[in-house]
This record gives sequence, C-alpha cells and structure tokens, in this order.
Amino acid sequence: MSFTTDVKDEMSRIPAQCSHCDRALLSALIRIEGSLHLSGSGAYRLEVATDSIFVARLIIKLVHELYHLKTEFTVRQSVLHKNQNYLIGVPPQTGLKEALMDLGILSGTGGMEFGIREDLIRKQCCASAFLRGAFLGSGFVASPKGDFHFEITVTGKELAEGLVNIMQDREIPARMVQRRNTYVVYLKSGEAITDVLALTGAHQAALRLENERVYKSMRNDVNRKTNAEVANQGKTVDSAVRQVFAIRKVVDAYGVENLPVALQEYIRLRVAFPEASLQELGERANPPLSKSAVYHRVRRIEQMAAEIDARGAGR
Repeated sequence: MSFTTDVKDEMSRIPAQCSHCDRALLSALIRIEGSLHLSGSGAYRLEVATDSIFVARLIIKLVHELYHLKTEFTVRQSVLHKNQNYLIGVPPQTGLKEALMDLGILSGTGGMEFGIREDLIRKQCCASAFLRGAFLGSGFVASPKGDFHFEITVTGKELAEGLVNIMQDREIPARMVQRRNTYVVYLKSGEAITDVLALTGAHQAALRLENERVYKSMRNDVNRKTNAEVANQGKTVDSAVRQVFAIRKVVDAYGVENLPVALQEYIRLRVAFPEASLQELGERANPPLSKSAVYHRVRRIEQMAAEIDARGAGR
C-alpha cells in the first residue's frame, strides 16, 4: 500500500475526543467527497464517493450513529484504472435536511454553506477532526523516502481558505494554490507535515515521517562533510603539485646543497610526502614546525621559482 493509504487507514480508526468531533469529521468528508441532489418535490439525496474502503466504512458508521439515516452502498469498478470505487447513497428521508444543516452543508435558509462554519471547529479537537476528515476525503502525502509533499484538494476557495486557517492558527505554514477548477492546500516541509499528521491524530505516520526526516538530515550532513573533505583534499593535492614544480625549478637553478638548511629540510619533506598537507609536513619535521613556519618556506621557494621564470622571460 502507498503511504497515503496507510495514513488514511490510521486516521479512519482514530476515536473522537469529544461528542462533536465526529460531526466535524463527517462534515469535512461530505463537503469534499459528497454531492447533493434536489428532486422536484424538494427532497434531498446525498451521494458520497470514495476510493478508500476505510473511508466508506467510516462514513456509513457516522451517518448511522449520528443521524440514524438509512444508507445505500454500491461497489463500482473503474474501467480506466481497474480499481474499485465506493458509493454511499443517503436517499430522501425524514431528517436528512436537518442533518445537512447540522453538518454545515446547508445554511439555515436552505442555501449552501461555502466556508467552514465556526461552531463545527470551535474546539481544538473538533478542528483537528475536521482537518482529518478533509485529508480522508481528498488528501495525499508522499512517501517520506522521497520528497516531502502533503496536499488536500477541494473545489471551493472558501473551504480551502478555512483549511489553511486551521493549520496556520496552529503555526503550520500551509499554502493554497488554484489548479483549474480546484484549490490545493499544501505543505512542502517535512517538519510541517509531521506537525499536521500529529495534529490530526495520525501519530504512527508522524513518527514514521519524523524518523525518515531525521535520517535524511543526518545523511545530508554526512554528504556535506564528505564533499568538503574531498574538496579540501583536492586543494591540498593541487597545492602540493605546484610546490613540487617550484622545487624542481629552484633545485635545477641553484642545486639543493646551495640552498638554506631550512629550505633543504622542506624540500626533503615535500619530495618524500608529496600529498601531505602543510600541517602534516610540519609534524614530520625535526624539530616539528608550525603550519605557518612551513608555509613561510613554501612562499620562499615559490618566490625563487617566480624570479627564475622572470629572468628567463627577460632573455
């Protein structure tokens, strides 16, 4: 199963924290996955479609327990994707209109609600339940082994803004973007996705993502350090090669025995240990030399080599 499926499975089994949480959860599910039909007699029919069996079972359970309404259940086979789709129908019946008003689907005047009604999410636990229902409806979260990405897709701008506000009120930096006729509320930060999963109660998924986030961070630190070490080694080798060429030029021009003792010792060490750093050369000297002392000798050799090149160019 995908990580999204695992998360939805876990979310569908999270118990309500108060008597109103299931109401907020069902409201979000119907707002996102449902469609409302009105017959000529003014009777409503509700249909909710989902591709998750966990979500389908949850919707049926909540409709029965909260409002004691009759439901119809149909399993459909997708011709295009070869996977199953589940349709929960709530036929016209006494109490359906009242339930839709209680869920914030219909307003008190019988019109449609577009934003998130305040009484549904007044409590912290109910706001978390609404967010959980929204994710169960149309959420996606990428596998933590890849790039971090979390999104919820909705059709209404007001609903999308409401979801953004729920997360931003909890200091989770959600953003919104329009894609054709839909609005996508999304997160790109691993830390933010962990926070929103924890907020909705999906603690196992949050822990799994956090472990992967820490692992990625450690791996990136190791890679940065390794790259830095490789770069430093490359600089050391390049510098050593330049020093060896300068040494050959000076020795050919003056003879090693005619050079100062300090330079003779440096030359001996560099030839014996061509890839060593200046600090390592200093440690091998007798007596040991500081890095700056070795560097002073390097600069003297390079200056002498430059003077030899200058005399050659002037001829």
